[in-house]
Amino acid sequence: MNVVEMRGITKRFGSFTANEDIHLVVKKGEIHALLGENGAGKSTLMNILFGLYQPDEGEIYIHEKKVQISGPTMANELGIGMVHQHFMLVQPFTVTENIILGVEEKSSGFVQYEKARNKVQKLSEQYGLKIDADAVIEDISVGMQQRVEILKTLYRGAEILIFDEPTAVLTPQEIDELIVIMRNLIREGKTIIFISHKLKEIMAACNRVTVIRRGKIAKTVEVSETDEKKLAALMVGREVSFEMEKKEQKKGSIALEVKDLLVKGFHGKMAVDHLSLDIHKGEIVGLAGVDGNGQSELIEAITGLKKIEQGSIFLNEVDITKFKTRKIIETGVGHIPEDRHKRGLILDFTVSENMILSTYYKTPFATTWGINYTEVEKYTDRLISEFDVRTPSIDTPIRALSGGNQQKAIIAREVDRDPDLLIAAQPTRGLDVGAIEFIHRRIMEQRDKGKAVLLVSLELNEILKLSDRVAIIYEGKIQGWVDPKIVSEEELGLLMTGSKQAGGDAI
Repeated sequence: MNVVEMRGITKRFGSFTANEDIHLVVKKGEIHALLGENGAGKSTLMNILFGLYQPDEGEIYIHEKKVQISGPTMANELGIGMVHQHFMLVQPFTVTENIILGVEEKSSGFVQYEKARNKVQKLSEQYGLKIDADAVIEDISVGMQQRVEILKTLYRGAEILIFDEPTAVLTPQEIDELIVIMRNLIREGKTIIFISHKLKEIMAACNRVTVIRRGKIAKTVEVSETDEKKLAALMVGREVSFEMEKKEQKKGSIALEVKDLLVKGFHGKMAVDHLSLDIHKGEIVGLAGVDGNGQSELIEAITGLKKIEQGSIFLNEVDITKFKTRKIIETGVGHIPEDRHKRGLILDFTVSENMILSTYYKTPFATTWGINYTEVEKYTDRLISEFDVRTPSIDTPIRALSGGNQQKAIIAREVDRDPDLLIAAQPTRGLDVGAIEFIHRRIMEQRDKGKAVLLVSLELNEILKLSDRVAIIYEGKIQGWVDPKIVSEEELGLLMTGSKQAGGDAI
């Protein structure tokens, strides 16, 4: 039985066509992957199914009945739930409070909290989610928070679940656990639409995959009858190389030296605890750790965004410990932030305005009379061409771009400045395989030009593929160093959780 049919769906935004004559069929009890490049139209299509957008053309059938999905409330009534990439949880609330928010059952004006709590706990056990209904959101891991989002949809009676990039912030162990959870959901009669750029996960978890390219369906195939290379070629329209050609390293003098650093984090706790590391010119150092072990605070300290309690930071033997952020940038630091919306972009600014955020006051952009927009336009045109940033116009507000194209805009801006130290935090989060291949090559070019790179990533294959050395960070300390040529992803995952000890000295 077909539980979802989207027939001839077309969606336009002005002169831009995001979806063109899309035909999608999802069968009951399957995990159906939706695969495509950044900006291909996947999220737009699912936002139509969830009622956030209305199609300009086409029809939707749920359980073989034609429906008009006017909004998310109607989608919920039809049994459709969506687990968004960016979690929509209230941090100080408990798991139960988050799940019932907006659908509270009341008696005599009072919320039936205990009844709701018992239902949440029962659902958690039924689907193998292993969630504590009384836990406070800010105290649980990212992986657990995602399970809360899944429980929210189940609590509302969802039979069709849309997972939007669900593994973007998970560790390898949490990804494996999520795949088990999805299989449990299927066994209980649910149907899942799985949006992902990660071919390995699609091959491991899904039954069928529909590939969207430039707003159109390229093909729908059985996962058992394809492989990662074929899917990648379908997605980007060309053969994609999964191997990284790595030139022999020409290691120079120390570019970045961090000595005995102490940095406070949330609630005044010590997030970076007597941490020391160094990175040489012509070297990529990978920082591997479970999210929340001090990586963010370390980066914010190096870039001048977080107060340093103790210790020092040197760039090319210059003490930058007390420098303000602008001076740090001018000294030669580039920063691809982990949160592009919070740290990387001003969403209401245009694409071109975002491209000059750190250089607008310099020649050739600055003049006696203000900004030289002719030079800004030439500069932006060059960057969006070189880095394949897909935008209707350089004057488009950057919030209108897909997440992947926003990320490429940041990377273009930071890499083009040719910094002595490039801090790349989650540089390929949300990117498709073609874009990942391109970004990896640009990061490697920085290393081959004699620049230093600090790579912070939750993608262990990315850490192992690009790094010359890997430092393990755990509870704010460098627990040890490993050689990426001889350590496996599984072993690295154990080291990150403190289950196994790495070598103590830098290799």
